[in-house]
Amino acid sequence: MKQRTIKKPIEIVGIGLHKGVPVSMKLEPLESDMGIVFYRKDEGVSIPLLPENVVDTKMATVIGKNGIKISTIEHLLSAIYAYGIDNLRIVLDNDEVPVLDGSSSGYCMLIDEVGIKELDKTKKVMIIKKEITVKDGNKFVTLKPSGNIIFDFAIKFDHPVIGEQQYHFDYSLKEYKENISRARTFGFLHEVQYLRSVGLALGGSLENAIVLDENKVLNPEGLRYDDEFVRHKILDAIGDLSLLGYTVVGEYNAMAGSHHLNHLLTKKVLESKENYEIVDLEVAIAHQEMFEVAYARS
Repeated sequence: MKQRTIKKPIEIVGIGLHKGVPVSMKLEPLESDMGIVFYRKDEGVSIPLLPENVVDTKMATVIGKNGIKISTIEHLLSAIYAYGIDNLRIVLDNDEVPVLDGSSSGYCMLIDEVGIKELDKTKKVMIIKKEITVKDGNKFVTLKPSGNIIFDFAIKFDHPVIGEQQYHFDYSLKEYKENISRARTFGFLHEVQYLRSVGLALGGSLENAIVLDENKVLNPEGLRYDDEFVRHKILDAIGDLSLLGYTVVGEYNAMAGSHHLNHLLTKKVLESKENYEIVDLEVAIAHQEMFEVAYARS
């Protein structure tokens, strides 16, 4: 299987979640071995998607270079990763990716609209060879060897609508689109009020996030899934792992994981080449009978 990009450029305008201002974004095809590159056209600055370019993980994954930042990239990256896209230029005229409806389903529709193009060079994947864990008290994120691409996430919130939730996702593009991509970001009303007081979440609304008060969901349409909250955490984790630069063949496990812990995990993976191996996709398939890259059949 070859590396992938999109067949033609596509452009949208949306609202940024935190600044609440319109953002124009254009996705452009790139050739083999060019990776995922963000470009702030208003500043004339390119920011390659690399762990060392992550500058903030408190409320979203934020990358930056020379003081120029791009925020809330995880939902778009989750869709890009799910489609196995290796090379893409993301052009923005502001410092935030459009939030759309708070999930990644809109980005899936955009990619489906323009289609996938296979390039000339062979696709490479990252094989996880050792178990790597990052902990923060009772919270943890882990990557460990597996012949498949797996995400297993658990959360626990002291809230009657959420409580304890766990979701196990065996990757395929079809399953991603149906069961992960539509899960929206969420927040609590008291947190939204605080964030707005400090100039954040200004673009947040019931149109692009699940909002909860002390007892219930405030969105009139309710939830898309009973466990939409943990599914969105998997959506975020997929986007955060894309910072590694390759499709990761391994099992991701998390308890109350976060953008911050995911970032620390990507850095820890890359600390030693004993943790991983970069191989041609054909080699990975030939040597791991359990490994099936489902998007190749989609």
